[in-house]
Amino acid sequence: MTFDQTVLFALFIGVFGMLLWGRFRYDLVAFTALMIGILLGVVPTEEAFSGFGHEATIIVALVLIVSAGLVRSGAVLLITRTLIDSSRRLGAHIAIMGTIGGVLSAFMNNVAALALLMPVDIQTARKAGRAPGLSLMPLSFATILGGMITLIGTPPNIIISSIRGQYLDAPYRMFDFAPVGIVTALAGLLFVALVGWRLIPRAEDGGAPIDPMEGYSDYTSELVVPEDSKIVGKRIEDLYEEADSADAVIVGLIRDGKRRYGNQRTTMIEAGDALVIEATPEALDEFRASQNLKFADEKREENLRSDGAGLSKIEVVVTTDSRINGRTAQSIGLNWRRHAVILGIRRSGRKIRTRIGKTPVKTGDILLLLVPNGQEAAVTEWLGCLPIAERGLTVTDQTKIGLAVGLFTLAVAAASFGFVILPVALGLVVVGYVLAGILAVREIYNHVEWPVVVLLGSMIPLGTALESSGGTQLIAGGLVSLTQGLPAWSVLTLLMIVTMSLSDVLNNTATAIVAAPVGIQMASALGKNPDPFLMAVAVAASCAFLTPIGHKNNTLILGPGGYRFGDYWRMGLPLEILVVAVSIPAILFFWPM
Repeated sequence: MTFDQTVLFALFIGVFGMLLWGRFRYDLVAFTALMIGILLGVVPTEEAFSGFGHEATIIVALVLIVSAGLVRSGAVLLITRTLIDSSRRLGAHIAIMGTIGGVLSAFMNNVAALALLMPVDIQTARKAGRAPGLSLMPLSFATILGGMITLIGTPPNIIISSIRGQYLDAPYRMFDFAPVGIVTALAGLLFVALVGWRLIPRAEDGGAPIDPMEGYSDYTSELVVPEDSKIVGKRIEDLYEEADSADAVIVGLIRDGKRRYGNQRTTMIEAGDALVIEATPEALDEFRASQNLKFADEKREENLRSDGAGLSKIEVVVTTDSRINGRTAQSIGLNWRRHAVILGIRRSGRKIRTRIGKTPVKTGDILLLLVPNGQEAAVTEWLGCLPIAERGLTVTDQTKIGLAVGLFTLAVAAASFGFVILPVALGLVVVGYVLAGILAVREIYNHVEWPVVVLLGSMIPLGTALESSGGTQLIAGGLVSLTQGLPAWSVLTLLMIVTMSLSDVLNNTATAIVAAPVGIQMASALGKNPDPFLMAVAVAASCAFLTPIGHKNNTLILGPGGYRFGDYWRMGLPLEILVVAVSIPAILFFWPM
């Protein structure tokens, strides 16, 4: 190997190792690798930041903004409310929800699609009296499968299209992925609806809880006793009856900033104490009002009400990329920066033993937040979390559903028929949404997932350098040697398995950036058409079903579904095997070698 190849392989191995470790966020890891590559001379200085202006990066950012516009217009919510019925049998419910999720994910960001559908699914489970964990994982997998159908459905497709345009004659068009994507998605959805959900661990196996809202609505929270409260001087046990009537449970006491051992049932209540409560948001508010308690101390209460706009509650899920992940509300300045307070934390069946404001938040936690009216979306986006409840979010304007859908449909048609390139078409949709008042100007950039933009902008120059140095040719040659003498379809299968395995533990966008050039080199070594190999990479990079870290959708359902890390492979492994078995023949049929 040459010096450049050695350095680049070391950088990629280092990036993958750091991503697996998970100590640092993926955008920081990728950007650091880019800087090292520039300093060592393996990435030309003039190409250092070319990835940030790359077509794939622009499309990913625009798709996120357009997705937000479709949600804000009420178009997606109208569909779900019209088609969902809690009286259906579980298999039928999963089939319908999965189909809706798959179709939406084909035309909008699949994370946004799941974030919108998840509260609908949880509410349906509550009405039907079943655990949400029985349907959330199928819904997550369905939205991942649906993203494979179009160019804009998932970032790996956008990356692979751009790489084809860079190395071959032209990029893929909007629906070039559809033939293989539809066949694979349909097979996956049938499996999920008929068989897959039966493989999800039940409560007795340590899986999803029996209570349909066990992993969703019961929070560990704190309520502060003001000086003029009528409960000052009472014992905590004197409040048990009132708490029970409000469906709340008093589980502890905080005095002078310290959590006291035990439930302190005989302790006399003093002004400034904080009662530790376990309750739903509604029960918490009812108990607070009945006993004249406060959500926060005087200083935080003053910050909350400083804008004079009133208050509202929102519920959000913490992801690996959230600002608060691994940190406390105090350390990020949630109250003084955003005038918000964490009312409660729900953590996969485990109780919170420390003060809420001083508790480090973890991936999969569900947070109950108190925020000023009108700041719900801004606080959620600043935290980098995802909303899981309809209340507290910006009110949709359903009078603009037709306009929002019409502009988007027109743009997709224009790009599909080649009248304008896709980035321009999506950019015009964004302009139209702003002029029509569907999206506010101040909110546009909040919808862009900047860590993904930095990841793409950093990895694309590194991937280009690996290709120009001959590194991808070495990898391709090694894979071809492993299948020496075997038919070409077996090489295609090996490429899919390797790519899918990487995607289960790494970011799927980074996986696509590395695997797509390797696929082109493998096709060249075999003297075959590169399109089947690129399609194999597209399918494999998207299908991450074995772990909660393989795809953001899997992380999003971790807490609300009451899942454990090892629950995913039970349905995910047979689904991945099915995807390979179905997609290989479909690829060879629609994209002959």
